[in-house]
Amino acid sequence: MRTALDLLTQYAEYHRDRRNIVTHFVGIPMIVLAVGILLARPAIPVGEVVLTPGWIVFAAAALWYLTRHFVLGLAVSVAVGLLVALGHEVGAGSTALWLGAGLGLFFVGWVIQFIGHYYEGRKPAFVDDLVGLLVGPMFVVAEAMFALGWNREMLHEIERRAGPTVLRDLANARP
Repeated sequence: MRTALDLLTQYAEYHRDRRNIVTHFVGIPMIVLAVGILLARPAIPVGEVVLTPGWIVFAAAALWYLTRHFVLGLAVSVAVGLLVALGHEVGAGSTALWLGAGLGLFFVGWVIQFIGHYYEGRKPAFVDDLVGLLVGPMFVVAEAMFALGWNREMLHEIERRAGPTVLRDLANARP
């Protein structure tokens, strides 16, 4: 069971260009929202709650996040939970809205991700390790928390292991 530090370090190794990191602040929330929309159906009433594939996936992901690092896991779970809840609001609309918004946000979110990886000059982390699909939202939340001054020790250790962030020189980059 890898810790948040190990997971974030491995993910950071694929994300050292600052432009790539910025695209992740846009693309990853779009993708999570899209997943929340697409998994909003079917909605099955169970007593006072409505059970959906989205909430089942969220519960499993939240449990996973919380077992990596409690404070960070809680923050990621809140962020993802809000996006899933918003996605469920959209997903409760017409079938055209459900599919159009879900697929549209999913596609555009991934386009933004791949633009970032063009600047990075490296494939996305999930290509080598599917757990990167879960680490992506954790990375974005951790980066936001680091920017606010949270857990400088973890940030310094990630940078020690993965290196500093840079602006890659595309004109002189090797193919």
